Amino acid sequence: RRAKELKKPVVVHVNTIKGKGYAYAEKNPSHYHGVGGFDPVSGQLSVPAESFSAHFGSWLTMRARRDERICAITAAMRDGTGLQAFAEEFGPKNRFFDVGIAEEHAVTFACGLAAGGLLPVFAVYSTFLQRAYDQLIHDASIEPQHIVLAVDRAGFVGEDGESHQGIFDTSYLNSVPGWTVYAPTYYAELCSMLYQAIYVDPGAVAIRYPRGGEPTPPEGYQYEKEPFRIFGDPGAKRCLVTYGRLFDTCLEAIEELDDTFVIK
Repeated sequence: RRAKELKKPVVVHVNTIKGKGYAYAEKNPSHYHGVGGFDPVSGQLSVPAESFSAHFGSWLTMRARRDERICAITAAMRDGTGLQAFAEEFGPKNRFFDVGIAEEHAVTFACGLAAGGLLPVFAVYSTFLQRAYDQLIHDASIEPQHIVLAVDRAGFVGEDGESHQGIFDTSYLNSVPGWTVYAPTYYAELCSMLYQAIYVDPGAVAIRYPRGGEPTPPEGYQYEKEPFRIFGDPGAKRCLVTYGRLFDTCLEAIEELDDTFVIK
């Protein structure tokens, strides 16, 4: 009210406490950021033990032990992107960088590290990467620089909420020249694509993967390093075209089509 009364510019500095009023969230705010279902009495979260984020973090930590050029960047989302172990092991060695809520700077910073001969991997939520679209063009594409984006929470995100929907990255990443974009369906593909992105592909590479865990791979499915592949009967009369996590949804759709449609 006082700020409204003043006839001049005013700065109101508000110091908030994340999770205020719920002891578990106050003690561990990062753990309860974008929380799904949980037991309010014990504070136990109802989340899967495995996730794409966790597999990404484990794989990158393993590779970083073998290659001192690998470094990781986050924009205030260390835990959410699965980089806890990496930060604890390589933070003291100046190979883990948290730039705060500054995705624009994170992309430019990654390009600077790449120009210096390092292999930077920036782990970022899809919805937050939108802030750095200009840097994707000017710093990573025009140069160009070899950086890797681990685009977490790609697609619909459920309990993370409307502001976190990662539904635009496929469009805006593919609109920038020089970028390679991957979309794994399963953990094994994620790891293979990370290796491809870091050590094989030139220029800037993004790997987009969803929130949560992997679906169960169908019998006979095997990842192939090709631009596209046909899974199923090559002589079938209908074909669904998709990518990434939606592959599993299309398998379910095909089964329903088989039950309800007859093609003559």
